[in-house]
Amino acid sequence: MSQISLYLDEDATHNRLLEALRNRGADVISTAEAGRLSQSDADQLQWAFVNRRVIYSYNIRDFYRLHTEWLEQSRSHAGIILGKQDYTIGDQMRGLLQLIATKSSLEMENHIEFLGEWIRR
Repeated sequence: MSQISLYLDEDATHNRLLEALRNRGADVISTAEAGRLSQSDADQLQWAFVNRRVIYSYNIRDFYRLHTEWLEQSRSHAGIILGKQDYTIGDQMRGLLQLIATKSSLEMENHIEFLGEWIRR
């Protein structure tokens, strides 16, 4: 089972979250670290697909719309995880680590997950 590699978009990037995930062995990179600040959501999703990374974002409406459009156009993405800004860093970390421990990168392809479902487990 190939482990999920994460790509945190600009809205979801928080240095404490990056550090917490890395300290627990997660493969995670931010848009800033990738040199991808200010790129469109579609460009971020395409970059994540090319680099085999599941994108994590708070931008629920836009990424859900992109997910739907891409599937209708038979385009693929590496996966999308959607969260909310009001989740604590600890809740986000626990939810993301639970998801990574449960699903493979293959299972995330063309799939959307809502982080709240993983926080409540």
